[in-house]
Amino acid sequence: MASYYPWLGVFLLGCYHGINPAMGWLFAVAIGLQERKSAAVLRSIIPLTLGHIASVGAVVIVTVVAAAQLPHSAVRIGAAAILLTFGISRLVRVRHPRWVGMRVGFWGLALWSLLMSSAHGAGLMLVPFVTAMHAARDSMDMPMPAPPPQYGAGLVMVALHTLGYALTTLVIAMAVYVRFGVSFLRTAWFNVDVIWAAALIVSGLVTLLV
Repeated sequence: MASYYPWLGVFLLGCYHGINPAMGWLFAVAIGLQERKSAAVLRSIIPLTLGHIASVGAVVIVTVVAAAQLPHSAVRIGAAAILLTFGISRLVRVRHPRWVGMRVGFWGLALWSLLMSSAHGAGLMLVPFVTAMHAARDSMDMPMPAPPPQYGAGLVMVALHTLGYALTTLVIAMAVYVRFGVSFLRTAWFNVDVIWAAALIVSGLVTLLV
């Protein structure tokens, strides 16, 4: 049963990203309110998800390639340094790209999601899972065939993470649009960016010990 915990963690991290208003659902609600259609909320989830998966997938691919080619200690220390640096920077400076208004097309929204996911370091939280997977293979002293099985596992991680993100974003966006409206944010808002920055820093410290 314990072998499923890492995969559950990857999925739940996707859900956490979906909870963050800055990662897309607030944008989806605003588009729905502008067009006065719930279908507009549903349509917006697709480009938001594509942008998110592109950002997360890029980080995971780079990490998997590095883990397959470099010593685990180098990957572990490098990944921890990136996580710590990014987490601290998120605490010190929290700013979002403001180049786009609410009325954007499909690919404009996907690009916005890509930039926002990258700005929040969405894929970085999967780095400890990839490095831990590589460390487990090293401890078993298994030969590395071509292509390494980490690539398949990396794709599964991205898929699970994106599924958690997409489902959570969809559920929250529709609930807010249909039941509450954006006015509920005046009383229900909490700073998820601070929580996210702290999570990145903790992940960096944990990665040093993996």
